Amino acid sequence: MLASDRSLRLTEIFCSLQGESSWSGRRTVFVRLTGCPLRCSYCDTAYAFQGGELYSLEQIITQVKACAANYVCVTGGEPLAQKNCIPLLTMLCDEGFNVSLETSGAIQISGVDSRVKRVVDLKTPSSGEQQKNLYSNVEQLAELDEVKFVIGSREDYLWMKATIEEHRLNHIVGEILVSPVFAIEANRSEIDLALLANWIIEDKLPVRMQLQMHKLIWGDKPGH
Repeated sequence: MLASDRSLRLTEIFCSLQGESSWSGRRTVFVRLTGCPLRCSYCDTAYAFQGGELYSLEQIITQVKACAANYVCVTGGEPLAQKNCIPLLTMLCDEGFNVSLETSGAIQISGVDSRVKRVVDLKTPSSGEQQKNLYSNVEQLAELDEVKFVIGSREDYLWMKATIEEHRLNHIVGEILVSPVFAIEANRSEIDLALLANWIIEDKLPVRMQLQMHKLIWGDKPGH
């Protein structure tokens, strides 16, 4: 299929359980778009940086419907790096799906349909991409949305704590998600989970610590 004004480059579409966010555990269709302008040190989807195949928006909707799930997560890569991600999100909402968007927050989110749960992953120092955070996006966030921090060190944790306080994130979004870095080769968390949990408890942080359920079940395999 040739590129057109109604196409997106996809790495994969699959049905699984949502492993993160407040929708964790729900049967969900994942639409993984190809390409990302960031190169985070802990990235677990580098296979989506290149390649993929072109699909029309209508073809994507057809495949999503075939999965017969009420929840759809558009992810990447960085999905907003492709301009047609925006109309796809609106089309999914129009079809009656509960839609979430996983985005790095390095690209403006203001054009995203207000019915979409925007999960913005603010990049911590250990990511190596902290300078890419677009803080004007914080002004666009609403109660439906969620902010995620991936934590791999004490430095990451303290930076997250300061960022939550500076931007009063707990007064803006519905959930603040804390995800420990997953060490792919070791197939386990890179940071001690009890230590991270104790920091949160001691500091009385208004956050939701989450483990990536899909990795606990299937490991780090594409398509889950």
